[in-house]
Amino acid sequence: MKKLVPFAMLIVFSISVASAQTVKVKKDPVGEWKFEAPYAPEEYTSGTVTVSFAEKKYSSTMSFTGSDYKLPCENVKFENDTLSLAIYVEGENVSITLKMEDNTKMSGKAVYSGGEIPLTLARAVKTSQSK
Repeated sequence: MKKLVPFAMLIVFSISVASAQTVKVKKDPVGEWKFEAPYAPEEYTSGTVTVSFAEKKYSSTMSFTGSDYKLPCENVKFENDTLSLAIYVEGENVSITLKMEDNTKMSGKAVYSGGEIPLTLARAVKTSQSK
């Protein structure tokens, strides 16, 4: 009986330690993202960012609402849950840094000669078409 109490306490302690450990979910920026930049110039306030991964490198394109043209992004990197990229728009180099909050949201800023613009991104939901 004296050995049973410490053994039971050991089991309870082990279970509490195991349940207290958090599982870190790997965040993945690959996919299509809808962005909002309400303080950007009017034609650049929303659109999509597409991130892909091939040949051990990230690449990205950006398009703005009302335009079918996809602008290629440069210097695309994803480190420590942060996506950084650069894009050239109307003669202006724009540096974008985004922090993944979870697998469905990113937020950050776009920096250009006119200042900083806050951005929010939400993963685009794929809709399946069935008939």
